Amino acid sequence: MISDAMKEGFRREVAKYPADQKQSAVMACLAIVQKEFGHVSQASENEVAEFLGMPPIAVHEVTTFYNMYNQQPVGQFKLNVCTNLPCQLRDGETALDHLCQRLGVDEGGTTPDGLFTVQKAECLGACADAPVVLVNDRQMVSFMNEARIDELLAVLKSQAR
Repeated sequence: MISDAMKEGFRREVAKYPADQKQSAVMACLAIVQKEFGHVSQASENEVAEFLGMPPIAVHEVTTFYNMYNQQPVGQFKLNVCTNLPCQLRDGETALDHLCQRLGVDEGGTTPDGLFTVQKAECLGACADAPVVLVNDRQMVSFMNEARIDELLAVLKSQAR
């Protein structure tokens, strides 16, 4: 499952740490897996664990702790909507509901065309800009009222491959 090219990437990440601390590269190795496959399966967790010489449960704990690791396939655009208290007080749940309604999915679901996955997120660290949406774990979009959500969806649809 893990290709030689991916293992070479693992080796480059491990080289950044002292020889007795190669487990420190676990997040980078998981990122390599996710970039290749779009998600981190239990089988790939086990291969990362074997490569790094750590218990599989320790790798699984990292995968499940951070919402940036997808544990199952997701759409081309993963939209994480913050519903933690500051965003909640500024209509975070309303933003999530509108997004789900517009896409015809429940929270955690993926559209039938595979374009969008919508998920709740814990604090994204942009409380002053609430409510916020994180696109593909990389781009933060702020002040997400219904009109801005509709604009975001139109832009993303135009970028679909």
